[in-house]
Amino acid sequence: MGKKLLIRNAAQIVTPEGNSARFGKEMGKLKQYEDASILIEDGKIAAVGKDPSWGREVPEEDQIDASGKAVLPGFVDSHTHLVFGGYRPDEFLWRMGGMSYMDIMNRGGGIVNTMKATREASEEELAAHAMDHLKNMLAMGVTTVEAKSGYGQDYDTEMKQLRVTRTLNASQPVELVSTFLGAHAVPPEYAGRGDDFIEFLLHKVMPDVAKQHLAEFCDVFCEKDVFSVEQSRHLLTEARKMGFKLKIHADEIVSLGGSELAGELHATSADHLLHASDAGIRAMAENKVVSTLLPTTAFCLREPFARAREMIDAGCAVALATDFNPGSGFTFSVPLMIGLAVIYMHMSAEEAITALTLNGAAAVDRADRIGTIEPGKQADIVILHYPSYKFLPYHTGINIVEKVIKKGELVVG
Repeated sequence: MGKKLLIRNAAQIVTPEGNSARFGKEMGKLKQYEDASILIEDGKIAAVGKDPSWGREVPEEDQIDASGKAVLPGFVDSHTHLVFGGYRPDEFLWRMGGMSYMDIMNRGGGIVNTMKATREASEEELAAHAMDHLKNMLAMGVTTVEAKSGYGQDYDTEMKQLRVTRTLNASQPVELVSTFLGAHAVPPEYAGRGDDFIEFLLHKVMPDVAKQHLAEFCDVFCEKDVFSVEQSRHLLTEARKMGFKLKIHADEIVSLGGSELAGELHATSADHLLHASDAGIRAMAENKVVSTLLPTTAFCLREPFARAREMIDAGCAVALATDFNPGSGFTFSVPLMIGLAVIYMHMSAEEAITALTLNGAAAVDRADRIGTIEPGKQADIVILHYPSYKFLPYHTGINIVEKVIKKGELVVG
């Protein structure tokens, strides 16, 4: 008999359903069980519902009493910049004083600042740094995290960041999904030569990333004064030929056409989207691109939030992620993100849960494995301190996660 775990007597079990992203009004549909249990065997969900015999199958020490608690799928943070060196608190305060994101970059700050610190840091330092953050993310119910490179922008540091992600994935409970983001900015040594830098990545870096299986996705910062739509199309088209799945930082600062490009290329996700056009929203919906929104970044940048309500009403599949990074959004607060999504982005609580579970899983191409509480899925589960999922936005900005289960193992609480 395989190893079993029983979560019993839950006041409420709440989950989206299915093996793919939920689009449009389907995002608001959640399956709910009351006074129910979850049987887990060998790290996977075996059954959900009511069955008085389950308790006889599982030793008492392998049972969790969830009386008075709500139970949800583990949260998926599908857009982070987890591995980096250094911090940038001065830049945050410059921004609060009125300096723009691009002005800070032009002063030698921004991504270039972190690039220098990351180049100087050892793998051991970067891993220790990221490990501390992962422990705190796990305590907030995050069981899967996408982690991007992009703070090296040279061969050695990009490979170093990706190796750290691989090491961390094997050494702690949170499952990491690796993304190559060498095209995060044009480094100083390639100033004014963005095309040459793209070719450097394509011919000198990415073949080795692919050969060593260090990243599953390729991403690009498609933005005015960073990488154009044409440059981004070229990079992503060639990346797909190398076996990478595609993501794109799109329409964060201006409406450049990144969301339209994501639709054209049938990317797995387009992320940020603060200034996505109506045409871009239609392109994402029609081409089944997950629209990953990052409300804490807009909050920290004092920018208008992405048009979540309009995207959902237009038939998009919206995911929510933190964009945890040392510059534009130094936070991985899931409670803050949920509050912003519901209060300011006009998402329902049900849509926010789908966005943070099943649609987040789809944004990292894992919706067939995680993101729901259904038989056959991996047992990634969150138990709240309160009896209803409605406490997530209601208890605003407060972490109410009591226990976390990853692959059938109790890892928090």
